[in-house]
Order: sequence, then C-alpha cells, then structure tokens
Amino acid sequence: MARTTVARVALVTCRPGPEVTADRDLPGLVGELRAAGADADAVYWDDPETDWAAYDLAVIRSTWDYSWRAAEFTAWAERCGKATRLANPVDVVRWNTDKRYLGDLAAAGVPVVPTRYIAPGGPVELPDDHEYVVKPTSGAGARFAARYAPGEHATAVRQLARMHAEGFTAMIQPYVQGIDVNGERALQFFGGRLLHASRKGAVLAPGTPYDEKKVAHPGLEPWTPTPAELAVAERALAAVPDAPELLYARVDLVDGPDGAPCVMELELVEPNLFLWLHPGSVPRVVEAVLAAVGQ
Repeated sequence: MARTTVARVALVTCRPGPEVTADRDLPGLVGELRAAGADADAVYWDDPETDWAAYDLAVIRSTWDYSWRAAEFTAWAERCGKATRLANPVDVVRWNTDKRYLGDLAAAGVPVVPTRYIAPGGPVELPDDHEYVVKPTSGAGARFAARYAPGEHATAVRQLARMHAEGFTAMIQPYVQGIDVNGERALQFFGGRLLHASRKGAVLAPGTPYDEKKVAHPGLEPWTPTPAELAVAERALAAVPDAPELLYARVDLVDGPDGAPCVMELELVEPNLFLWLHPGSVPRVVEAVLAAVGQ
C-alpha cells in the first residue's frame, strides 16, 4: 500500500564545539531527503526538548562528541530506541561504542589489528620492540590517540594516567607500518550494500601529543576496494552479534604485516560517510533511508 503520510526523519548530530568537526554531509542530506518528500530535520542528540516519538526514524549521523560522554549517549540511545525506530539499533550502539568489540571480531575469526586493553588500575605493560599506538576504547577522530617508539614509554605512561583519571580504558596496538605505505581504506555500506570506498593517509605522526587535535582524514581520496578488502569487510559485518539489520556501516582496513587487509575499526554508530567526496552515492542513501522508514 502506498504511504499516505509524510515520513518524518531525524538526522541525529551534535552541537558545534572546538573539539567537533563540522559534518559536511549533513545540510545536503537534509535537503535531498526533503526534496524526496520527507520531513527531515538535523537534531542534536542531547536536545532535551526533542520529541523523538514524533519521528518515524532517527538516523544517527554525526554525534561526534559521544566518545567523551559515552554513558550519557548510550542512555539517550536507549530512550530514543523506545520512542521511535533508531538506526542503527541500540544494541549495536551499545556494542560498538566500546572498541573492545575488536576482541569479539577476532574470536569470530575476522582478521583485526592485535589489541590489548588496560583498564584503570590495571597493570601497565608497553611494547619494547616495536612502535605502538595508545588510544581509548571509546574515541573518535583520533582523540586521545598517539604513536610511540619503544623508548618513549614515559610519555605513554603519562597519557595512560590521564586517560585512566578520566575513566577511559586504554587500548594498545602495534603501529601498522602498512598505513605509511598504502594508507587506511574505509569501505562504506548503506542499506546492506557497498556504497563506496575511500582511502586516507596516516593520521598519527611520530611525536604528535595525544591531546593535540589531529586531522582525522588526511589526503582522503576515492578508492576501489580489492576483492580481498571486500571479503574482509563482509566477514566483519557478518560477525556483529545477533546479526542485526544495519542501515549503515563503515569498515576501516589496513594492511597487516603479511600484506593482507585487516580490520582497524568497525564503525556502526556515527561513521562519516564522505558524501561530499562521493556525490553520486547520495540518491542511494536517500532511497535507503526512506525504505527504512517503511520497515
């Protein structure tokens, strides 16, 4: 049966601030949804005046301050998911906002960057034979992330102390040298299909302080994924617990020591879609969003 009412869609974002990058895609996506007949709004996730039940669908788009308000954000997602259809679903939000999900992917046989975790109060053990990265399990845009050589443990320990004091669990990963050669590839999925892919250069330069703002997507360019990259990305998506229906997903891949692609991150909450770089993808995103309204 044809839909007789106008679809109301909230594209969920965050308030502007010094630590928040502007969402270049958001104004255009709101406009395209409206042009397609939807009543679309960009809405702050923490706006206490918003009636989420008034929307048919809330699509989390650029809530890029969530990582330092993770518990508050998850509580909002719980409330929003009870009031309306939330994409992606709250169970996905809860699982994916903590990067310990990489352990779940590894247990499912997905190739991932090897990762150890140091919770507040836990023993601090840092690598002595290779470069490594320290970052929080709840983070976005390389916030609180830094790259260290084995002789730089004192600085890394200070970073860990700062993160632990703020309640963050740290993750320790080997610095993947392949990033300096082939960059990091982001495969975007929307409506269950590959949408497009991009490649960017290394974000973490040696000596950059962990609390300095980084350029999150240096040298971003369109990319055609290889069959091996696509296969790893699909394996990662298939390993998400309970096989939820995902409106969108981004799988970030790097080349491991053997040259094969492995998962750096699986972004299921608020991935930048880079529609400004791939304008031809906008109609497919609009179509998938409107299709999700009717489900």
